[in-house]
Amino acid sequence: MSTSVLERNRNEGARLAALHEYELLDAPADDELEAVVRVAAVVAEVPTATLNLIDANRQCQLTTVGFEGADSPRSDSMCAVQFRAGQFVHVADASRNPLYQDNPWVTGRLADVRFYASAPLITPDGYALGTLCAFDGVVKSLRPEQISRLLDLADIVVALFERRRQARQMAELAKDQERSKRFIATVLETIDVGIAACDPDGELTVFNRAARDWHAVAEGPGVPKDDLPDHFGLFDATGTYRLAPEEIPLIRAMREGEVHDAEMMIKKPGAPDVDLSCTARRLHGEDGEVLGAVVAMNNVTADRQHRRAIEAAHRELASRGEQLAAAVTELRRSNEELEQFAGAVSHDLVRPMAAAHGYLEMMTIGYAEHLDPRATKWLDGAIRAVERMQLLVQALLAYARAGHAPFAPQPVALGEVVTNVLADLTTITESSGAEVSVAGELPTVLGDATLLRQLLQNLIDNAMKYRSPDRPCRITLSAEPNDFGWTILVADNGIGIPPDQREKVFEMFAMVDPASRKGHGIGLSTCHRIVDRHNGSITIGDTSGGGTTIRLLLPA
Repeated sequence: MSTSVLERNRNEGARLAALHEYELLDAPADDELEAVVRVAAVVAEVPTATLNLIDANRQCQLTTVGFEGADSPRSDSMCAVQFRAGQFVHVADASRNPLYQDNPWVTGRLADVRFYASAPLITPDGYALGTLCAFDGVVKSLRPEQISRLLDLADIVVALFERRRQARQMAELAKDQERSKRFIATVLETIDVGIAACDPDGELTVFNRAARDWHAVAEGPGVPKDDLPDHFGLFDATGTYRLAPEEIPLIRAMREGEVHDAEMMIKKPGAPDVDLSCTARRLHGEDGEVLGAVVAMNNVTADRQHRRAIEAAHRELASRGEQLAAAVTELRRSNEELEQFAGAVSHDLVRPMAAAHGYLEMMTIGYAEHLDPRATKWLDGAIRAVERMQLLVQALLAYARAGHAPFAPQPVALGEVVTNVLADLTTITESSGAEVSVAGELPTVLGDATLLRQLLQNLIDNAMKYRSPDRPCRITLSAEPNDFGWTILVADNGIGIPPDQREKVFEMFAMVDPASRKGHGIGLSTCHRIVDRHNGSITIGDTSGGGTTIRLLLPA
């Protein structure tokens, strides 16, 4: 044993670490240690004894009997000479021993020691901390039984050291546990996640601050399982019915082991509803015994309110969408019926209006000599009214045909279309003194030739009809390419259209100047319908120097 102790204590750093771990140096000895030293003096039958601890550079006399103890340099210590060997040292006359005869405790500088005996203090790990020392100023020897008792006392000293260290460690552990407990409690009370735990019987043992706030209670632990739904106001996720104890996520975890993302609602009188998303787990001890369960609860009220609002909005949109679809269908049907009615009525009016116009002309010609000026004036007014009605009927027929005529898109050369239009408008062109020109070459577009001819004829006719009285009528057609196809521009120098009416003029029967009686307010509406059927667009802008520029967007 002494050989292994000697080997262990050759590592002075490890030995000193073991010594300092006991925290004995510079600390007062307790009553038990003092009693052991007194007993050692009695056993050795000497007046003086001491408990020495050997530090790196000093000998610390922890407690003494028969003299006033004090620290001294390690180089002066008698105990420091052989204590690391782990053996009992017994010297009858130190003045004659080569190891001790020059020591100041022997020479008289510190004392006149003759008899010297020391039992090493060896830790359970084999480290030598110091000695239990007995000495006297006279020469003497110990009996074997005295040596045995001194060794026993040395073991008792080490045992007291161990007990003291373990007590300190237990106290520190208790402090650590208390600090850990306070830390965990602080964390539980601080986080914004509700935490609840229960014992194997389902009775609450933990209920943190967030959980108490959401459940509107001052306390939580101690509530039995069967009272949980009523006490805390626990309902299903929709708030429709109160949960049974077995349906609560915390209690479910006791039975199922784990519960993930289970939702429930807290409903209590006088408090706002709270939506919770819960994840729970059963708790097991090291031996597998069920200790209870724990649940983490997240407040998802804002998220669920937002989700419910979105769902309500979706339902409202779906309902309105259905209503809108029904309204669009009804409007389309109504428009189709109205257009069919207008077309049918207009068609049926063509022949009677023509007959009426003929009869009025015949009366004017055949009975001219029999009519006085007043009658002649009345007949002329009737003829003009019939002619105006005929023009209105023709415009209505054109509008109806623009919406319901068969549409078969094909390449259409706009240059040829304009040539044909100008041929049809020769009379009005000459009477108005209008000059129509084409800047550059007009493109070929995809569309219906008949409808495009009607479109350009209406626009050119409008430009002549609303010419300015202050200057000769000039109309220019041009084209510009774009990503969609072509932009066709019909620019005039006429009276123009005010900006606030440029959208309104495309409505049925809308006119810029109704008092002028130059049209029926159907022409531009017909143009808009034709462009729509070509998936294009029509807009109105200004012409530089005055007038109106119509911009048509048509596919290539």
